[in-house]
Parts: sequence; structure tokens; C-alpha cells
Amino acid sequence: MNKPAVAIVILNWNGWEDTIECLESLYQINYHNYNVILVDNASRDESLEKIKEYIEGKIRVKSKFFSYNSNNKPLNVAYYENEESEIENNIDFDPNDLIVIKNDINYGFAEGNNMGIKFALKNLNPNYILLLNNDTVVDKYFLNYMVETGEKDKKIGILGPKIYYYDNPQTIWCIGGKIDWKLARGLHVGTNEVDTGQYNRMKEFDYISGSAFLVKKEVIDKIGLMDEKFFLYFEESDLALRASKNGYTSVYAPEAKIWHKVSKSGGGLSKPIGLYYITRNRWLFMKKWAKRSDYALFVVYQAVGAIIFPIVLSIYYKNRKLFGAYYRGLIKGLENK
Repeated sequence: MNKPAVAIVILNWNGWEDTIECLESLYQINYHNYNVILVDNASRDESLEKIKEYIEGKIRVKSKFFSYNSNNKPLNVAYYENEESEIENNIDFDPNDLIVIKNDINYGFAEGNNMGIKFALKNLNPNYILLLNNDTVVDKYFLNYMVETGEKDKKIGILGPKIYYYDNPQTIWCIGGKIDWKLARGLHVGTNEVDTGQYNRMKEFDYISGSAFLVKKEVIDKIGLMDEKFFLYFEESDLALRASKNGYTSVYAPEAKIWHKVSKSGGGLSKPIGLYYITRNRWLFMKKWAKRSDYALFVVYQAVGAIIFPIVLSIYYKNRKLFGAYYRGLIKGLENK
């Protein structure tokens, strides 16, 4: 029996070294009914040239997680400009084919992934879509386990793996997330815990990390794509809540494993771009989803934090630009509805 078809969407933005390590790990997995859609968000470095060299077998990827396989190079690849990718193609793609979409600007995490999803829906007829960060390395069997888990229950709409730190391979980064509605933040479960089997059972969560986010096509058909106004951060939580509202659960498959380099593009709170979008999107998210009581407490906490938080971050990370990034995000968050 054929396994369900999976379309894997990966974003690249000035990160070709991470991307080719991720791709090489993917092209060694023990699951054969998948395609990879690589969306380059207008990288300003030599990403496209280097990724092309990897595809042609001219770059041997070194990793502590696998040995390079030259037997499957060159990879079968099709290149599209972003406008071309919007058009339905009359091409029969084979399993494992790679599609590269070259964007003219950086569309962010949400819209960039949406471009890959739309291409998959128009041209690949997948049963599942996997959004995978380019700074991850996957276990050989990770996709088998996630798809098998998803097939067991129709109510399961979104799935994630057990995610470890890349630099500390036995230590968990995240298995799933819970939403703290008072502070509008996602609380990762399992963070910094050495894996001793304590999370070896399937578990339901409020949301699954966008680092590896497997969603059934029927969920996308019912609730739509990622909300592009978020651009970066909170979009996976929003999608999970929309799925939950329509009767789908978000779970993690404990046997599935990947390793994550953590915040290589946005940088989280430590970089201005990450702090800006986290600050802005907290307000967008809470306006959209929070109960009145939670929103009222959130406003109080944010009012107090607006005085202390940017000062502490700027001093802690020794970066004065964080101060301005926080207030720009705060103003935009208050303006947007």
C-alpha cells in the first residue's frame, strides 16, 4: 500500500549552509512518497548558487548526524520564479523531486510558507504538508512516525516530532507548546530536559512548533493558509487554534526526532527583527484570540513591561537597537487590528 504523499516546505533566507544540511538529511529518510519545495526568500548572499551546487553534487555536506550520500546526486529539480509558481503546471512530478521557488522579496515565514503550500496544493496533490525549518536535521524515520500517528485518528490535524538541540543532541528543545494567555507567550514543554523517556507517549498540545509542523491537507482545505499578517512568530499558534476551533487536535509523535539549531533567522528576543515581531504579534494574537479577562490582564502586564523589558533586554544582550525595536513593535501592535 502506498504511503500518504507529503509535500515538505522549507524556507531559506541567507542560510544555505544550514539548508543543504537539512536537505541532505531529508534525502536520506526512510520514506519515499514526498517532494521538497524550497522557497528562497530573496537571499542576499550566495544561497541560490550554493544550493544549486549541492543539488548538482558539487558540495559534500558534512554533519555529525549522517554521512554524505553521493549516489542520489544530482537531484531532480525544477526552478520557478515566485510569479511562475502561482500558475498551475501540467507537470507530473516524481516522488523526491525538488522544487525551488525564487522570491523577489522576503515575504516572511507565514507568506513564504504559504507560497510553498499553494504550489503543493496546485501541483502535487499531497495528503500532508510539512513545514520544516532549514536549520534542522531530521532522523531517518521521523516522517514515518508522524504520518503513522496522523493516520490513526481522523481528529488529529497537526503533528510534530520530539525536537532536540542540535548542539546538545540528547537534550530536548521542545515537544509541543502551551499558551500562556496572561503574557501572550508560548511555553515549550520539555525544554532543557535530557531525554530519559519521560515524554515517550503521544500528547496533545495547544500548538506544535513551526520548526517541524505536519498538517493534513484536509485541515488546510477547511481553515485556510497561515495568516500572513504575522510575518514571523505566532503563525503556527494561530493555525493550531483555527484547527482546534474546527475539531482538530495538535499532537506530538514521540518516536519522531529532529535536531534544531534554534532561532538562526529571526534570533528571538536577542535580535531586533525577532524582538520587533514578537512584540508586535503578541498584540495581534491577543486581539484575535484572547478572552476579555485574559486580554485585560495582558494589557496590565504589557504596560508595566513596556518600561522595564526593553531596558533589561538591551543591557542583557548588549544591543541598544533592541530598545527601539521593542517600541516599534509595540506601536505597530497597538495600531493593527
